[in-house]
Amino acid sequence: MIELEEIGELRDPVMVAAFEGWNDAGEAASSVVEHLAEVWDAEVVAALDPEDYYDFQVNRPRVVSEGGKRRISWRTTRVLVARSTSLRRDVVLVQGVEPSFRWRAFAVELMELAEAADVSMVVTLGALMADVAHSRPIPVSATSDSEDTRHRHGLEMSGYEGPTGIVGVIADAATQVGIPSVSCWAAVPHYAGHSPSPKATLALVGRLEELFDAPIEHGELDEDARAWERGINELAESDSEVAEYVESLEEAQDTAELPEASGDAIAKEFERYLRRRGSEDPGQAGG
Repeated sequence: MIELEEIGELRDPVMVAAFEGWNDAGEAASSVVEHLAEVWDAEVVAALDPEDYYDFQVNRPRVVSEGGKRRISWRTTRVLVARSTSLRRDVVLVQGVEPSFRWRAFAVELMELAEAADVSMVVTLGALMADVAHSRPIPVSATSDSEDTRHRHGLEMSGYEGPTGIVGVIADAATQVGIPSVSCWAAVPHYAGHSPSPKATLALVGRLEELFDAPIEHGELDEDARAWERGINELAESDSEVAEYVESLEEAQDTAELPEASGDAIAKEFERYLRRRGSEDPGQAGG
């Protein structure tokens, strides 16, 4: 892992982390970190040794070409630092793949970096497939186990108990070392959750804007979200059963005002989702 002196002094940094795999329906959460890295011109400062945490038969290395030369690119977790942000503070971005094993050591390594960089908050991002309509606002829950953090940002405490992914482990590890953590989850329509879901990515970005009380450049996310919704509309229009099902979801959300629902309501949906997936291989659930 990179040493602190190589990173340099950071301005009141926060850490934002997302991982491909079980926590990432529709690639919504991992796409947020990718988007932030792009709009903030983040610099890669470290990469975890993939030998320590990944099964290469699950996360296979790739052959890539750079400058006319072919090389092997190993999939792993990278740490980036964004200094040119719109938040009036620096951001440490964690971008990677849910590890195959040694989760506790993985979390410890990231928290050692967070402590060395004097990170003041860890924000984990996730996305789950749920019974929500693509044509309505994407529900996003934001919870924290820290009473001060909940009070300061108007969050709720999660009541969820059950299986968790690496983002749950990271959030707990942050709490164990005394760093407040916030967990943000987007609910992705399950009938459209197996392809990239830019509308859910945009919803998570919007939740980060609220959390940090600062705008974040959207780039092409707004148009991508509209195009995604148009595409799902066309699918629904071509299949009467899908159209009827979507209409029932819309009516249910409108009646229950689910876009404005409490974090507890989303947490319960998350719990139902995890219990449905509980008997599956964790690497196969969540997008």
